[in-house]
Amino acid sequence: MAVGIFCSRITGLIRQRVFAYYFGLGLEADAFYAALRIPNFLQNLFGEGALSASFIPVYAGLLARGERKEADRVAGAIVALLALVVSVLVLVGMLATPVFIDLIAPGFRGDKRTLTIDIVRVLFPGTGLLVLSAWCLGVLNSHHRFLLSYASGVMWNVAMIATLLTFGGRASLPTLAVYLAWGSVAGSALQFGVQVPFVLRLAPDLRIALDTASMHVHTIVRNFIPAFISRGVVQLSGYIDTLLATWLPSGAVSALSNATTLTLLPVSLFGMAVSAAELPAMSGAASADADGAQVVRRRLDAGLRRIAFFVVPSAMAFLALGDVVAGALLQTGRFSHSDSQYVWAILAGSAVGLLAQTLGRLYSSTYYALRDTRTPLRYALVRVALTTVLGYLFAFWLPGPLGIAARWGAAGLTASAGVAGWAEMLMLRHTMNERIGRTGLAASYVAKLWTSAIAGAAVAWGIKIALPALHPIVAAVLILGPYGLVYFGASIALKVSEVSYVASAFRRTSG
Repeated sequence: MAVGIFCSRITGLIRQRVFAYYFGLGLEADAFYAALRIPNFLQNLFGEGALSASFIPVYAGLLARGERKEADRVAGAIVALLALVVSVLVLVGMLATPVFIDLIAPGFRGDKRTLTIDIVRVLFPGTGLLVLSAWCLGVLNSHHRFLLSYASGVMWNVAMIATLLTFGGRASLPTLAVYLAWGSVAGSALQFGVQVPFVLRLAPDLRIALDTASMHVHTIVRNFIPAFISRGVVQLSGYIDTLLATWLPSGAVSALSNATTLTLLPVSLFGMAVSAAELPAMSGAASADADGAQVVRRRLDAGLRRIAFFVVPSAMAFLALGDVVAGALLQTGRFSHSDSQYVWAILAGSAVGLLAQTLGRLYSSTYYALRDTRTPLRYALVRVALTTVLGYLFAFWLPGPLGIAARWGAAGLTASAGVAGWAEMLMLRHTMNERIGRTGLAASYVAKLWTSAIAGAAVAWGIKIALPALHPIVAAVLILGPYGLVYFGASIALKVSEVSYVASAFRRTSG
């Protein structure tokens, strides 16, 4: 799964770099990133979040009990129902686009608002295809086929990169933004299309037909509703950040989107990879094992340790070396060194809650495996309330007393989201501990990880200061390479057991 996500995210970073070359942090970049927020919101809302939380536990449970034909029948009923709902949603979305723009980007005016509306109308059909692609992911993951389902996002990125390279040199920026939206739709079709043959092979008895009588379909729909609301609340947090950013000086929306893309790399590679891989496994254990709760607890604790081992150094890199990361990946064409510094500030804010965000994903998956979609919803509501209040204070009130320019309020948005993420994760952990026994990370283990990360950052900072002015990519290799080596070396010296686990997993993957 990590390999699949890595391929998808790396091509996503290449897409981001090519986009930065042509658009920088200008008006058109703000418009495109704000427009992309709506289809991304709906994809995550209907697809990978709510659908996985409700569909995979039931479908994987049927497979674990050997009821393959019934599992395929349920999968066919769900995709039929999903296609019907998504078709209506896409139609309504295309007709009501101006209303959506007023909701997500109230600070946009004039040409920026008009361009955002044009882009969103093009993007909506692709959104429906991405939601259906998430259904394919649920089927493939339940059969323990992880690589294709997560690597399929490469197709979406490649289609957009091809669009930029084809039209970037001869189209005006507003026109190029619309062309890029069409490239996104083509990529969505490709992402869905490459998965379908493998789904049909794994589910030979699949028949696409509405089935409202099935008890299992009723269970999925019943669990989908709170999961849908819960996922919507989580997505609302990112929506609020974008909404507030539209009132900040120009460039804030695109800088926030660039920083989010970089932050999602460790979240996806480690948080989402472990959480998504564990969901069908824990669902099967909870359904088929008499001692299921203890099996779930052991898998949860092991997953938490694996996530923290990778996310702690990621957070430290964003905090201490964010300019190096942003420069290597984005600094080209119209994207300047000062833009990299701006993105660094936002990345540093993201580092506050990066560990909580990734650990929280695994706790939520554990609740879903136990077929409890309501508890994560309650705590997600708390998170959004905190994000809204703290985001406003950090972004608009705090820069004044600190004597800094208003544009730096974008860093306050990510920092406030991090604080809210910690509150949510701690509540999820507390309730889970009451249900299945004590879970979580030992303080000594966390201390070892942060000690190793700080040692790596200290060495990297020394190299950064000593180096002359170099190309951002060359500088990143010379600075981030030793950072990673020192972190792993210090982890070995401190006897962090996950080092040997990672080494053995790498050898198995390579073999």
